[in-house]
Amino acid sequence: MPLRDYIFYDFTISLCHVCFRRIDAKILIRDSGVYMEKRCPEHGKMSSLIASDAEYYIKSRQSLKPGDMPKRFNTSTHYGCPYDCGLCPDHEQHSCLTLIEVTDRCNLSCPVCYSESSPQAGRHRTLDEIAFMLDAVTANEGRPDIVQISGGEPTVHPDFFQILDLAKARPIRHIMLNTNGIRIAREEGFAEKLAGYMPGFEIYLQFDSLRSEALRTMRGADLTETRREALRKLNALNLSTTLVVTLQKGINDQEIGEILRFAVQQPCVRGVTFQPVQTAGRLESFAPENDRLTLTEVRSEILRQSNIFMPEDIIPVPCNPDCLAMAYALRSDDAEGSSQKITPLSSFINPEKLLEKAGNTIVFEQDENIRGALWKVFSTSEGAESAGAKLATMLCCLPGISAPQLSYQNVFRIIIMQFLDAHNFDLRAVKKSCVHIARPDGTIIPFDTMNLFYRDEKQNLLQSLRSRPVEPVRSSVHG
Repeated sequence: MPLRDYIFYDFTISLCHVCFRRIDAKILIRDSGVYMEKRCPEHGKMSSLIASDAEYYIKSRQSLKPGDMPKRFNTSTHYGCPYDCGLCPDHEQHSCLTLIEVTDRCNLSCPVCYSESSPQAGRHRTLDEIAFMLDAVTANEGRPDIVQISGGEPTVHPDFFQILDLAKARPIRHIMLNTNGIRIAREEGFAEKLAGYMPGFEIYLQFDSLRSEALRTMRGADLTETRREALRKLNALNLSTTLVVTLQKGINDQEIGEILRFAVQQPCVRGVTFQPVQTAGRLESFAPENDRLTLTEVRSEILRQSNIFMPEDIIPVPCNPDCLAMAYALRSDDAEGSSQKITPLSSFINPEKLLEKAGNTIVFEQDENIRGALWKVFSTSEGAESAGAKLATMLCCLPGISAPQLSYQNVFRIIIMQFLDAHNFDLRAVKKSCVHIARPDGTIIPFDTMNLFYRDEKQNLLQSLRSRPVEPVRSSVHG
């Protein structure tokens, strides 16, 4: 009997990327890649590469952990995922990070913008609406891990600092400002005023490229000097900053290593987040095979272009391993004190322990005193003040490792954050999404489905999908 040229690995529910209806999908391993193959009754067969590294993909699915539930749910389960978002009781994760979009407007019109922001787009949210959204997140989480003030470009809001005051007045562990950095770079005293919100406050700085041409392609403007001036001011204040790199295949993916090396030398930078483009917003018409990268492709490029991390250092995040990967390191001055030294955690702890499970806790060491401590310290939800103390305690427990005076500035992390669209939509991953967006009506929507179904211009599509009869399950996606 002839053999198929693939291994049938799993089954899930996906979407047709033309009509957005739910359809069956097979997960197939072919050579070293993982593919999603599906068939829409109207639009035929479809295939998408969802992972370029089958070994990593399989290993990531061995690192799952039970989800953390929110204190309440905001909508009922009626139509089925992903048509009940809000969060509904069928969702498997609380909000690790919640975005508060305070405005639709922006001082740029970026070609890669998932929300299609611009100087003329939409409107600013009122302070009452923003307070209501913050209260909704707090009611869901009790003490939210991370709330990100976002937009549009949040710094263009006329009541911007009042918004930060509203956030600071609530029991949020860590507040992030998602910004393109223009106002930081160009307005005298603006960065200094931001620094007044530390500790527990961080800049999430758009930083896609070190090259003018790539920035013009992705952002519609040459922001090279703007970004460097913003960093100069943030470094002077040592205001904790994460560089956020939106990655588009063939445009800036060859700069991954260079950006990492640049980031390491910036005193204020605590890490880099790499986000492959999502086919949404202004990117809806892009061809994913030409423009988009998978999480595993980004991981491979980090390893190929940089010698900072080894394969065992970049591991799946257990709450949603399909979409999140991370690596953490200690940063310190080199022997001469002239540059920063980065030491991956795998040099301290057997990397095989990083993916073991014991009950609800990932085991980093057999010693019960430090089990779980490393996970809590090196997570984006950990407060800056407690991170240094916990890390110092942990290092004291490890043989041969001294505990220097450590704080949040000794942390350097990289995160790969992949958002799903209609091409790679996987219901298993969507149910585990922990990056959410709060809306003025009090609902809280997973980032992936927000851009597919829940923005204003998508409401007619959502209603038509809710009214569509449920398709019967088919025995094959190829028939």
